[in-house]
Amino acid sequence: MPLRLFLLLLLALGAAVVRAEEISYRRDVQPIFTAKCVACHACYDSPCQLNLGSGEGVQRGAHKRPVYNGLRTEAEEPTRLFLDAEGEAAWRRKGFQSVLEGGGQAALLARMLELGRSQPLAHNARLPEDLEIGIGRQNSCPLPGEFEAFARDNPRAGMPFAVTGLTDDEYATLKQWLAQGAPVDAAPLEPSPAEAAQIADWERLLNAQDKRSRLVARWLYEHLFLAHLHFQGGAPGHFFQLVRSRTPAGQPVEPIATRRPNDDPGGDFHYRLRPIRDVIVHKTHITYPLGPQKLARVRELFLAGDWQVAELPGYGAQRRANPFETFAAIPAQARYRFMLDNAEYFVRTFIRGPVCRGQIATDVIRDHFWTLFQAPEQDRYLTDAQYRSEVTPLLALPGQLDDIAGLWGLWGTYMDRHKHYENLRRQAYAERPAEWADLWSGNDNALLTVFRQHDSAAVRKGLVGAVPQTLWWLDFPLFERTYYQLVVNFDVFGNLSHQLQTRLYFDLIRNGAEQNFLRLLPAGTRQAILDSWYENSGQLKLWLAYTEIDGQTPSALGLPQHEPIRSFAAHLLERHAAINARPDPLNRCRSAHCHRPGVARELQYAEQALSRLAGRPAASLPAVLELPEASLLRIEYGEGRREIYSLLRNRAHSNVAFIFGEHLRYQPALDSLTLYPGVLSSYPNFLFNVRADEVPEFVAALEQAKAGAGFTAVVERWGIRRSHPEFWRYFNDLSAWLRETEPLEAGVLDMNRYQNL
Repeated sequence: MPLRLFLLLLLALGAAVVRAEEISYRRDVQPIFTAKCVACHACYDSPCQLNLGSGEGVQRGAHKRPVYNGLRTEAEEPTRLFLDAEGEAAWRRKGFQSVLEGGGQAALLARMLELGRSQPLAHNARLPEDLEIGIGRQNSCPLPGEFEAFARDNPRAGMPFAVTGLTDDEYATLKQWLAQGAPVDAAPLEPSPAEAAQIADWERLLNAQDKRSRLVARWLYEHLFLAHLHFQGGAPGHFFQLVRSRTPAGQPVEPIATRRPNDDPGGDFHYRLRPIRDVIVHKTHITYPLGPQKLARVRELFLAGDWQVAELPGYGAQRRANPFETFAAIPAQARYRFMLDNAEYFVRTFIRGPVCRGQIATDVIRDHFWTLFQAPEQDRYLTDAQYRSEVTPLLALPGQLDDIAGLWGLWGTYMDRHKHYENLRRQAYAERPAEWADLWSGNDNALLTVFRQHDSAAVRKGLVGAVPQTLWWLDFPLFERTYYQLVVNFDVFGNLSHQLQTRLYFDLIRNGAEQNFLRLLPAGTRQAILDSWYENSGQLKLWLAYTEIDGQTPSALGLPQHEPIRSFAAHLLERHAAINARPDPLNRCRSAHCHRPGVARELQYAEQALSRLAGRPAASLPAVLELPEASLLRIEYGEGRREIYSLLRNRAHSNVAFIFGEHLRYQPALDSLTLYPGVLSSYPNFLFNVRADEVPEFVAALEQAKAGAGFTAVVERWGIRRSHPEFWRYFNDLSAWLRETEPLEAGVLDMNRYQNL
């Protein structure tokens, strides 16, 4: 063998050896998990609680017990990553089983990957009908000793599950890593100098020891504990979380793991900001900005006045139940204005939220509605001290006591308080007709749109879609109660009683927001409109649970008796055009040009064609009933360019007043579509990929499609099924598009709800 060839061979062999020794979890393994696994394995809805968004999650392993169980009689022990335990030994004591133990091909992770590799899918074909892929499927979560029987009984249950698998290189990398013992090299995120300086400023503010500062810090913590905080001038991709720690600034954070953020921390503690260590996933990524301006705003709102704190409130069920009493010393104006400044964040926490399977909240809401806020200057709770004192004891929230035996007696008490409050509120607002000035318009958070897709929902700034059937108008008591009921006080690990109380009370809050909106409409139209929102069985709920509306006090808005909601929407869009973050010519086209101005000509033609689908009921567009609730449309144009659109199916219901029997209230002929640029769901149900010049044909095919072969032909031609050989390229491009267009909000999307069309 020539010497030169021999040396090259030695170099190649040496490189291979070095490569084998250099497999890095952070550099080589986590990117594979992020690209192919995190889309299912993140948050509480991760199958078998296996979270692959970080080395800590991989090492923690899997658990047979599901987080979601609305029928359990006893609350479960929380299993929150980075909070409820630290280190493998601690997680083993909590019942988690290793997926790495045994190393190499003996590891459970390796065997699940090999099982998936042994059953390749037919290219872009529908999955077998008997393969259950829905989020309600029963996950077996086998232990290593149970795997052979599991694989024999479930040959198509390998990983990645029911989707195109890993590439040869990815599989080889994971196999090599497992053979090396699956080492995880830690790489803690370090704040940049700009971030470190701001962290120090915020921790000084939050840990000041005078009574006023301590009470304000507690309120701020309870309102920001869920946030992915980012700093002005901070490094891209750096996010932080506010926690209570046993250790002060300058020492490693030791978080205090209480079930709720308003539980007693037990002894001395410090508010600390720590980096978020796992992969950012869109469904839990609820951002909030911090910076010098926000710090100054907090001081201005909370610490500039001369209000005093006689005694700091303690902790306990009563303090959790009524934050209006707990924080009564803090001026209500300050609390409400702070929430309004970033209203989208707060609505996201209880609509989009990190619970990830939020049917407790989402089956109480319509599939599409707009949310508005009452101006602080016109909120009686803020402006009338006597009224505030009278109603504050009535604003307590249920769910603190989870005794199932005493559920209905307890619920009756809260119902009586709620009705008493609503009666006092109606009387207070009957003193003056509602005016346009009563609508808050301080910034672009003032106009929000909510879309629901079964057990998930999304919130965006701006008024998106056709004029909805219902609107919410939130005042401070409605806003704060919703936040505490669904975020601060909600325990996803709680029992049946807790979850039932949460659901029942949120139903009352939603009705309160709807009734508040009715004050803006002509008095004589209100009852008929309310009846149209609560048809059929909803009339029973109006009689049993909800308070009467004010049908006498006039509105000063001057709206017509005929279609007042449509007229209100037209005036609202015109009056607040400057703060409407998302003008919508696709769904509310008022001219012959139904497209966004300024986009590429190819997209203008495409949007013009797509606008034919927007707002049409299923009665005139049968394909609506074939589409999932959240489809994404990827349109390719120009030289390698693309635009992403959300095609959302809004399911119609006679009412949303009951926990059970949703299918009995479903009105499919009234389902409609909203089409808008952007990713308006964390949970895509399907993806279509269409060239811009094919969009008119795509639209025409949907217009002509009916159930069966017609719609299947649309999917066959333009659909990206789970079995598509390039599924992951298309799916991950959605996250890439988010990084390009909304870098602050970008995260890995979830495919647990991706359907088998």
